[in-house]
Amino acid sequence: MLAVSHSAFAGMIAQAYDCYPEEACGLLIGRPGSNNVVRFVACANTTQSGKVYTIEPKAMLRAEREAEAEGMEIIGVMHSHTHTEPYPSQTDVNQAVDPLWHYIIVSLKREAPEVRSYLLAHGTIVEEAIAVS
Repeated sequence: MLAVSHSAFAGMIAQAYDCYPEEACGLLIGRPGSNNVVRFVACANTTQSGKVYTIEPKAMLRAEREAEAEGMEIIGVMHSHTHTEPYPSQTDVNQAVDPLWHYIIVSLKREAPEVRSYLLAHGTIVEEAIAVS
């Protein structure tokens, strides 16, 4: 199970709406090796697309350094699906950079946002429950 702070969860939803109709993205910050998202760092989608996302390398490096200064690390990534289900696309699976990361998808397909988290390792997709605390 992935534990997500209220503020991080709210930040992800806000980022998804703020970037619509483009895909939103951002980084999940937590204690090393944990399943606890303490903070969400909103990032710009440099592809400016409603179908794919790319986080600028400088933004990722900055978030990584700030997290390390706090004794934390990047433990995952969030992105939105503007018109599709909250399930990883083949592109999402192919671009998964770290098999230990949590991959959160916020879908805006329906009236209310839907949020799901996955572990993506070696081409496999495993959904994990989310607890907002």
